[in-house]
Formats: sequence, structure tokens, C-alpha cells
Amino acid sequence: MNVPQFQKLYPSDRPLQKPTMSCDSGLVERNIAGAEPEGMWDSGAVDPPEEEGRTFMQVLSEKYSPENFPYRRWPGMGVVVVPTLPQGSPMKDRLNLPSVLVLAGCGISHAGEQREIAAFCAHVMELDLSQNKLQDWHEISKIVSNIPNLDFLNLSSNPLSEVVLEPSGAKAFARVRRLVLNNTQVSWNTVLVLTREMPELEELFLCLNEYTTVSASTVPCPTLRLLHITDNNLQDWAEVRKIGPMFPGLETLVMANCNLSSIQDSEDMLRRLFPNLRSINLHNSGLNRWEDIEKLNQFPKLEDVRLQGIPLLQTYTNTERRSLMVSHLPSVSSLNGSVVTDGEREDSERFFIRYHVDYPEEELPYRYHCLVTKYGKLEPLAEIDLRPRCHAKVEVHCEDKVEEVSIRLDQTVAELKKQLRTVVQLSANQMRLYYIDKECVFGPEEMKYHTRALHSYSIQDGDELLVVPKAGRGTTTTAKPISNLNSKTLTPPP
Repeated sequence: MNVPQFQKLYPSDRPLQKPTMSCDSGLVERNIAGAEPEGMWDSGAVDPPEEEGRTFMQVLSEKYSPENFPYRRWPGMGVVVVPTLPQGSPMKDRLNLPSVLVLAGCGISHAGEQREIAAFCAHVMELDLSQNKLQDWHEISKIVSNIPNLDFLNLSSNPLSEVVLEPSGAKAFARVRRLVLNNTQVSWNTVLVLTREMPELEELFLCLNEYTTVSASTVPCPTLRLLHITDNNLQDWAEVRKIGPMFPGLETLVMANCNLSSIQDSEDMLRRLFPNLRSINLHNSGLNRWEDIEKLNQFPKLEDVRLQGIPLLQTYTNTERRSLMVSHLPSVSSLNGSVVTDGEREDSERFFIRYHVDYPEEELPYRYHCLVTKYGKLEPLAEIDLRPRCHAKVEVHCEDKVEEVSIRLDQTVAELKKQLRTVVQLSANQMRLYYIDKECVFGPEEMKYHTRALHSYSIQDGDELLVVPKAGRGTTTTAKPISNLNSKTLTPPP
């Protein structure tokens, strides 16, 4: 089974490393960097029966036993736990446990002996139980209630869609601050039960759970700061509206790939819905009106917006997209992950005015009038082509013959001589070539360096090239004067 993208997301500065080996196959996935050495599991272990599942303590004792996980004296390796267990307990007398436990994909379905969990896991702060077979909240509560310092819990990709969580069971999660329930299909009612009993919850991940609606809550969760609800199907703003009162302290809302079609509340309602929201991600939503973008300005603290892949922007170039978005969002300091500088904002706002200069008055957006008040009506920028010239039309003079020729300026003098062979009926080594700049008072310049590029002469249309046949042995040749050389006679050296 492929691990969903958001299952691997770890709600802090460092992501959980994707498991590379399965516990079910007798191998252990690698832990977070520094948490356990590599290759310390017996690959000859027998696979447990698929239908029976395994207990949390069974997997824990096998993976972190001294034989499989030797103690190392470097940071992050955890502690040697030597618990006091009842006589005759099947548990080993010691385990080398780090404070971050990764037990993903190990076939866990039950908690096991609670006294043993409490004895071994008192120092554990982070626990990854993703991709297991946990489908009973009562069993999960047994594990969590016996880890008193647990701060982060990942239950992604466990089959929790048909399971009811009682409020009494949810009390076990009271100390957890970061909870990941991606791809569990956990019901929204269960989410409400959890948030009511988690007074310290700060980060909640509910991605890939196929939500189409959400239920309003009568009991808010004021501590939540970050909500990831990506890859659901919340198309109607009426459903998103319920999230605001539920999490009044929300600072970051990630709703990418949710097909949201529009933002429909009034300006006053939007200001009250998300009073503390600082960052919103609406990548790949269904927004297709500039009015929806402008409504984001009503969130009083919003400073970071991510809006890529929406229908509204499909017809614009990359430059137009960013400039128009920056102009519509005057209070946003970061757009799609890039900082909006003061210089970029001014350039974008000026672009916005010029972009709409030919629009009919009745079609001009409100933002246009605001920016005209700030900058005035701006004329279109002059179009200046700064690309280097590639060709020039010159007059080629050879004795009494004059012919207009188009030459490439990216070629060398030697290549030009080859081009002129058919024009002057001379081979390249029989001609001397002179460049005549009509605006230069210093006369012709001999083009005697065969590898020199023509563009270095700054040749322009209308300039002239003079071809003088080289003198034969024992003779000299005098070129006839040409009119635009001020009637000077050019006599090439012998």
C-alpha cells in the first residue's frame, strides 16, 4: 500500500522518515535519523498470522530489545529502561527505548499489557502507529493513557471509519498536542469528541478522509493553531464556515485539493469567522472569480496565501498571474511561498493599472480605482526590443559592382568572406575586406581578423563593405573612390 503524501507529514520542522522496512516481514523500519542503527533486526523472524494481529508491547519488546537495538551513547538514542514487573512476566527485563517511537506498518491491533506499557514508555514523547490494524479506540486509549508525556501521535492509515469513540475514552488524549488522523476515514463526530477532550491540542491533520460535510460544534477548541484538511471534498463554503467558530484561534488552514467553488460570506462575516488566520492554502480549489480572491482581504491577520492550480488563473501567463494576485491582495506578504517585496508590489500594482487601461468603464474592477487613486492613470509602457540583432542589410562594393546583401551578424569574418565569394567572384584568400560605417569619420576599417565575430563591429542596416582584390605578384591594385567616403581614394597596401 502506498503511503499517502500527508501521512508522512510531521507537524513540526522535521518530517517523519518514510518507513523502508515492514515489521510484518520480520524487518524493522528505520527510525528518525539518529534514533536507531541500521540492520539490527533478525531477518529470519517468522511472520505472524495475518488475521491475528499483534500487540503494541509485543512489537515494542521485539524491536527495541538489546539484541535488536543495542544501547548507544549518542544524542537521540533514548534510555535503557529496566522496569519493575511482576514475577513471571513474559516481558524482557530491559529495553533500549528512544523518546520517539516509530512502529509503522507492524500489524498492531491491540495494546497488550497496560502495566508493561506504563513501565517502559514513561519517557516517550512521540509515537508513530501509522499503517497498523488498530480499529478499536478502546485499544488505542489503553496505549495513550499509559504514556504520560506523549506529545505527538500519528494514527494515519488505520481502519477507524466504523469505530465509535466514547468521551470517556477520549480523555486519554488530553495531553496530546499534535494528532495525525490522515486516511483513517474517521467520522467528523469522532473528531468533535476528540477536540472536546483535548485541551492542549495545537495541530490536527485530517487529510484524505473523504469529508463532504462537517458538523458544527457547540464546544470550541480554542487552542488549535494548525488544521490540515487537504484532499477532502469540501466544495461548499457553508461547510468551511463551520470550521471558524469551532477553532477560533486557528492560524493556519490547509485546504488544498478540496474543490472549494467559491467564498460566499459578506465582508463582516468573514472578519468574524477567522479572526486569527495568518496562512491559508487553497491550491487546486475551484475558485474562478476575482471577487473570491478579494474576499480573502477580509481576514484581518492574513499574510500568507497559497493559490495555485485554480481555474481563475489558467488563461494567464505566469507573470500576469503573480502580478494580478499581488495587486488583489494588498496585505499579503507571502504568495505561493515567495516573499512579496515592496518593489514587487509597486511593479505589480502599476502593471495592474496598465493591464486594465483598455477595459470598458463598467468592467473595471474596484481594485483598479483604488490603484489609480494611488498612482494616477498610467500610459502603456513603450515596447523596446533589447534582443541582439541577428542580421543586417549592407551594400557590398567591389570595383564597379555594388550589390545589397543580407548578412548574419553571428558569423565570423572568415565565414563572411565565404558568403561573398559568389557576389564578387573571388575566393576568400583573394580578397581584402573593409567595413565602412556611414556615421564614422575615420574611414574604412579592414576586417583582417578571420575569427572576429561580425557583431563586434556594430554593423547596422545601410552600412557598406568594400572588397578589394589582392594584387598579383609584382603588381598593385588601386581601388576607385566611392561617393560616401568623401571622395577619398583607398589604395590598399601591396
